[in-house]
Amino acid sequence: MEQIQFLFIFSFTIICLSSPIIRAIPSDPRRLVLNLTHRDSIHSAYHNRSEDFTTRLKRTMQIRRTLSTTDIEADLVPSNSLFLVNFSIGQPPIPQLAIMDTGSSLLWVQCQPCRRCSNQYSPIYDSRSSSTYKVLPCTSEDCISSKRPNTSCTSSDPCSYRQKYRRGVGSKGNLAKEQLSFRTSDDGLIVLHDVIFGCGSNNGDLQRSNRLMSGVFGLGYLRTSLATRLAKFSYCIGGNVSDPSYIYNKLVLGDGAGVEGDSTRLEVIDGDYHVLLEGISVGEEKPPINPNIFRRTGRDSGVVIDSGSVSTWMVKEGYDALFNKVQSLLNPWLTQSSIQLDPDLDLVAVCYNGTINQDLEGFPTVTFHFVGEAELVLDTSSLFAQIEPDRFCLAVLPIDGNQTIIGLMAQQNYNVAYDINEKKLSFLRIDCQLLED
Repeated sequence: MEQIQFLFIFSFTIICLSSPIIRAIPSDPRRLVLNLTHRDSIHSAYHNRSEDFTTRLKRTMQIRRTLSTTDIEADLVPSNSLFLVNFSIGQPPIPQLAIMDTGSSLLWVQCQPCRRCSNQYSPIYDSRSSSTYKVLPCTSEDCISSKRPNTSCTSSDPCSYRQKYRRGVGSKGNLAKEQLSFRTSDDGLIVLHDVIFGCGSNNGDLQRSNRLMSGVFGLGYLRTSLATRLAKFSYCIGGNVSDPSYIYNKLVLGDGAGVEGDSTRLEVIDGDYHVLLEGISVGEEKPPINPNIFRRTGRDSGVVIDSGSVSTWMVKEGYDALFNKVQSLLNPWLTQSSIQLDPDLDLVAVCYNGTINQDLEGFPTVTFHFVGEAELVLDTSSLFAQIEPDRFCLAVLPIDGNQTIIGLMAQQNYNVAYDINEKKLSFLRIDCQLLED
């Protein structure tokens, strides 16, 4: 929840090489398809060659959203998320590799002059050297809507922000506007102008976290978010989230994002994406779960769908019912064990001795049923993680609280599309390779 000093030229897809064609687009693009970089990819700055597969999987299992108390609210541990977005910022363009996160709404990058930055193998963005940087005054509507108004604010003061996470890297600096450049499949560039972003000059204790991270690509829904501006986006995570060799994971931005498949109602609350879960089935059976446990009754309750969590975190009553059913199916045949994922959180995963491919053949699918007949169907690779060569664990974990969080493992092999204007979330089971632009 781990980094090496990996030569930066191999860490990033540098989108400013080879004089790419820059398309003059008077307005935001209708459809922008981006390849996502896995954090553990050999081409990623996060890759740790000394870390074995088992350690990576254990770390992956414990990634979860956490609550924070901040000026701009965010709810994950960003330095440990799995998928990264390539883009460049400014003019001249400076390449970035930032964490994709639907659990926070701010796009921020490390900026010079920097009191605390970590990117030792790449140029850090410097607003003083960019011809397209625009200061956002603290009296602007965009600044005031992003946090509580500062009574001492004047038009000559820059808009400041403070992004803090309970565990992991935070960021402080100024909100501003800048252009972002994205590489397209035909070696061109698409440029988005006047994107609000956080220019982070003080980015937490980065030496104890991921020293090579560029920032966070927030896709939550607040006024300052890129998701709010583009209205639609989707991502497709295929294969296995712990497999860094799978190259077809996609993020699609803009009105042309494919909003297809079965849909359910999407509610945006404090920037988070809430859905209404009606029940869970294991094969043809439904464990006895009161659907009211998934209802939103106040802050930090209900069901959130999130790209910043890997495992699914379920309120205790729902988890117990699901676990009891899984236990009744597996205990007669397999030896149950457990593994401690995080001693600080007293977090223990329920595991079984064996392998998913051999010992779970014929295990029934688990289905999450949402309002509107939309479903997420979890096969064994989405429900369990092979944490060691001879041991696998249930990838649904109990949460201490009233909010259920549906993580990326449950969303594998789906294109998950967010239509913010229509308040609709869609699930389409698909091979992500078919989304090639």
